[in-house]
Amino acid sequence: MTENKIEGERIAKRMARAGVASRREAERMIEAGRVRVNGRLLTSAALNVTQRDMILVDGKPLAEAEPARLWRYNKPSGLVTTARDEQGRATVFERLPPELPRVMPVGRLDLTSEGLLLLTNDGELKRKLELPSTGWLRKYRVRVHGIPTDAMIAPLIRGLTIDGERFQPMTVTIDRQKGANAWLTIGLREGRNREIRRAVEAVGLEVNRLIRISYGPFQLGDLATGAVEEVRAKVLADQLGGQSSPPTQAPSRESVAPRRRK
Repeated sequence: MTENKIEGERIAKRMARAGVASRREAERMIEAGRVRVNGRLLTSAALNVTQRDMILVDGKPLAEAEPARLWRYNKPSGLVTTARDEQGRATVFERLPPELPRVMPVGRLDLTSEGLLLLTNDGELKRKLELPSTGWLRKYRVRVHGIPTDAMIAPLIRGLTIDGERFQPMTVTIDRQKGANAWLTIGLREGRNREIRRAVEAVGLEVNRLIRISYGPFQLGDLATGAVEEVRAKVLADQLGGQSSPPTQAPSRESVAPRRRK
C-alpha cells in the first residue's frame, strides 16, 4: 500500500477515472467495505495509490483508467435516471445500446422529463460537469397549462423562495400560446429536484411537458428520441479547455434567450 501521500492520487479519484462511480460514490463504497488495496480492506478514502497498487472493488481488479468520453442521449418520457428502481420502473440504462461501456448520467431528468441527458464513462468528468461552480446554463422547452403573462413569470426571473428554499433567477421566454397551453423556454444554472416544475407551479401554471434542449454548450439538436451519440473527443477537449472547470459559454443562436414572440 502506498504510504507516500504526495505520490499517486486519491483512491476515490482513481476509482472515478476508471468509471466505477463518481468520487463521492466511490468514497461511500470504500466506507461500506467494498474496496481492498494490496489485500487490506479500506475503511477510509484518505489514501493515495499508484499504478503499482493492486486495487479490488467487490473482489474484482479495478480496470485501467480509460480516456474520458461523453455521450448525448435523447431521453424519452417514462424512464427513470437510475441503474435500478425499487418500484420496478424502466430505467434509461435498460434502453441504452449494449455496445456502450459502463456510463453514468451527468445530473438527472425525472420520470416524465425528456430530452438531453449527458452520459460519461468517467466519474471525474461527471463531477466536473455537475459542480455548481461550473455555472453552465441548462435550457428547457416547457409546455404549461395556463396563460402565462409577463407579470406572472416575473418572480421566476427575479428568483423566488418556496417552502423556505431559495430558487435562483431563471431566464424565461414566453414563446407561444396554443389553446389552453403555452410553450416557454426556461434556462437555469442549478439542478435542484423538480426545480422548474415546482417554480412554475408556484406562479400559478402547471407543467405538462418538459424537454431539456441544452446543457452548457452541448445541444440536443435533431437527435432522435432514444438515440445516443458520442461527443467527439476534440469537441469535448475544446469545451473543457483542459481546465478545472469549463470555460464560459459563448453566446450563440441557441444559447441566447430569444425575444418574446408576439
